[in-house]
Amino acid sequence: MTIPTPSTPDEATLHPTAAILAAVRDTTPLVHCMTNTVVPEITATVLLSVGAAPAMIDLPEEAAIFATVASALLINVGNGLSEQHEGMRRAASAADGAGTPWVLDPVAVGALPVRTQLARDLLAHRPTAIRGNASEILGLAGAGGGGRGVDATDEVEAAIETARSLSADTGAVVAISGPVDVVVSPTRTTRITGGDPLMPLVIGTGCALGAVVAATLGATRSTHAPHDAVVAAHAVFGAAGLVAARNAQHPGSFRTAWLDALHALTPDEVASLVGIEEQP
Repeated sequence: MTIPTPSTPDEATLHPTAAILAAVRDTTPLVHCMTNTVVPEITATVLLSVGAAPAMIDLPEEAAIFATVASALLINVGNGLSEQHEGMRRAASAADGAGTPWVLDPVAVGALPVRTQLARDLLAHRPTAIRGNASEILGLAGAGGGGRGVDATDEVEAAIETARSLSADTGAVVAISGPVDVVVSPTRTTRITGGDPLMPLVIGTGCALGAVVAATLGATRSTHAPHDAVVAAHAVFGAAGLVAARNAQHPGSFRTAWLDALHALTPDEVASLVGIEEQP
């Protein structure tokens, strides 16, 4: 696989995205993943590919302990059991108390009552970031009924103001995934252009993105703003999607090419491939 050289290496080297992704590779953040039963393997593989270290700790008696020693925590509420939900509650509380950055991924929230209540309860423990599609963000905020299972039925643009309010209420950076990803915090809005239409056809790409958001937050908690860390995670996903699509035409080959690109792309190359637009 041939990876393009950035056209402006000096600017790319100074880009916050490049510095953040370099920090992930330099520090190998340990990401505590509490995720749904469909995606542990691809989530762990993606974390390893970008330079982080995955750990899957679900037992309630262990989850709270591990949340205080990990670099960051991911809580993905999709398809979990009651015991796992209890572990999530304990882990979120422990992470909040310890100052561990943590990410809430509200999978299919809004449409299903148990996970919706769980996700809304977890907001009290101040997630550092919330990442979902437009329907999930609207459902989490009580402004919509959710999507079609895990698929969005709302456009990204329809969720931006709700995301801004959710960010103001919780203190979290809120990321909305779509054809163009949008990252919102109380005073900033950033759009990231990249990826490929084949990405949603590969199981676990969105869930793994939540884990990489946790990795970038964990690697840069003392050096960069959380907003920039969330943008960097979306940028590396988008850049890998662009590269994978050059030679892959179907989901199976795309998955392999995308994982290879996540591993092969340098931080400067990521910063040069995707479009990152900061809006007032």
